[in-house]
Amino acid sequence: MESLLTARGTGLMVVLAAATAASTWMLTRWVTAWLIRRAVLDTPNRRSSHGQPIPRGGGIAVLAVAGPMIAALVWLYRPGDTVSWMVLGGALAVAVVSGLDDLRGVAVAARLSVHVACVAVVLAFIPGKFTLFQGLVPLALDRLFAGLAWIWFMNLFNFMDGIDGLAGVETASIGFGVFVLAALIGVQGGPAATVAGLAGLILGAAACGFLVLNWHPARVFLGDVGAVPLGFLLGWLLMTLAMWGYWVAALTLPAYYLADASITIAARALRGEKIWQAHAGHFYQRAVRRGWSHARVARFIGGGNVMLVALAALSTQVVNTTGDLICLGGAALIVALMLGWLARATPPDADPGD
Repeated sequence: MESLLTARGTGLMVVLAAATAASTWMLTRWVTAWLIRRAVLDTPNRRSSHGQPIPRGGGIAVLAVAGPMIAALVWLYRPGDTVSWMVLGGALAVAVVSGLDDLRGVAVAARLSVHVACVAVVLAFIPGKFTLFQGLVPLALDRLFAGLAWIWFMNLFNFMDGIDGLAGVETASIGFGVFVLAALIGVQGGPAATVAGLAGLILGAAACGFLVLNWHPARVFLGDVGAVPLGFLLGWLLMTLAMWGYWVAALTLPAYYLADASITIAARALRGEKIWQAHAGHFYQRAVRRGWSHARVARFIGGGNVMLVALAALSTQVVNTTGDLICLGGAALIVALMLGWLARATPPDADPGD
């Protein structure tokens, strides 16, 4: 990454981000029209946060732009990196089965089987020197935990795609956050950090382009075809950071999503509810039900994510356990305040939103 942090390199990255966002916006417009013609619509129900049918599947545009661009990065910087090619192939496989689910429905067991297979294949190709627990546990146990965490993340990313703009804000936050961290890691990260950082930049920029049409009131939704593969790709970037030793940063960047989804799903499981069924019990959904607009909630979460990115960046510069614990404690405090506001804050008499 350090070789790109020059005036010329910065200019090229700005152009790359702008071109990615613009391309995603234009392709999303075309995909939205195609979805309407095909009547691929998300019909409102009692759990929905919208009042009319909205095209579902706009994530096709995000992946159609970001996927080939990330593949080009891998080809330019790490053409022999089998793991990166396996990740891209896994994202494609997950997108296909998720797209079929959007169109006509796919059994939960079948979808989960594909998720498990894709994650297992990637983990099988990762060299043994890269581990989540830095060699403190046997490799087989380390890989098992990594797989479970990755599968959980890609599915919770889909669970959390419940109001206008939120998934785009989270994708941009994590993607740009990974880019910032890769820049801080600098030359010591080598080509791997360059690929990870620029992949994060591309995903973040693509999310911004999609947000133009997904911001409240949304004209198109990501759909499973977008949310699940994005969770897979972002999970790969976070897993990579953790295996490089930056596990505090890997936990901090998605901390809000991890907390909201995990707490909500755990509570539903304890009540004996079917956790894979759609619901409106997440903290952000509760805020919308109380009267906050989708846009206000998405902006609030985006603001909290900016602070999490700053803490994640700080954590890459500390060199002791005390510093790590301070950064984790700060992240926990920020997320606790975010969840508390979403759960209890009283909206104004009229929140017109955007």
